[in-house]
Amino acid sequence: MTASESPSATLRLLAVHAHPDDESSKGAATMAMYAAAGVDVMVATCTDGSRGDIQNPAMEGEPHPKRDMAGARRLEMNEAARILGVKQRWLGFVDSGLPEGDPLPPLPPGSFALQPLHRAAAPLVRLVRDFKPHVVVSYDEKGGYPHPDHIMAHRVAVEAFEAAGDPEKYPGTGEAWAPSKLYYDRAFSPERFRALHFALEEAGLQSPYAERLAAWLEADAEGHTAPPPAHQTTTQVDCGDFFEARDDALRAHRTQVDPLGFFFAVSSDMQRRAWPWEDYTLIHSRVPAELPEKDLFAGLR
Repeated sequence: MTASESPSATLRLLAVHAHPDDESSKGAATMAMYAAAGVDVMVATCTDGSRGDIQNPAMEGEPHPKRDMAGARRLEMNEAARILGVKQRWLGFVDSGLPEGDPLPPLPPGSFALQPLHRAAAPLVRLVRDFKPHVVVSYDEKGGYPHPDHIMAHRVAVEAFEAAGDPEKYPGTGEAWAPSKLYYDRAFSPERFRALHFALEEAGLQSPYAERLAAWLEADAEGHTAPPPAHQTTTQVDCGDFFEARDDALRAHRTQVDPLGFFFAVSSDMQRRAWPWEDYTLIHSRVPAELPEKDLFAGLR
């Protein structure tokens, strides 16, 4: 069944994320805006976040995350979903952690990033067939940044988008359903960071983005400039009225997000003036698409 055959007039959006907190730093204002407008929005969280480190200094002495990080992050996810007005489903995998060192250590046995693709994608295929989203959003091939769980989240999102509509694939996971559109999130696009950086400088404020922008422009050892991003923005969703909801959802992830940190360096008002959008790349559409777009559901309404 394709989305055009949907028995319901309610539009549905599925966002696939690696860990609890990723949904609040990538596309959260878009989800809150659509949810407020009556769209049925679902977040699929691939892992339990159990190997996340405490990133908020104010939480260093809290006993719960030290004893049970996954349990603490489950409570945080519940609050973030409530703030955004979205549904949320755990896919049931164990956080792989972010390996550090040279050489990098092996990933923990049984973790999400080590799963065979068919096994890792099966719960998401089941969710797609149950929830019947018209639009799926996830990360690009590099995971947005090269965390092994983000890269695997990309792989399972693409696999589920392509396979869920084929009744011959993933038997026993429900009736086939083919979502109409697949997007990659561009939350950390250079264009957005440049706009925010210059907005801060013009206001006489210190920008936390200077070092990041300089790294993008810096030549590598062979004298080549950094390659352009693999995907350009095709779709900008004007969701500035929901930046406060996004920030509140981020703060709900108290173990992972410092309320005085990087994500909150630019006020919502300044962001609305400089860059009131969240950016996406349309990767595949089963309905006619005219680019650029301003709506993830363009062609479906």
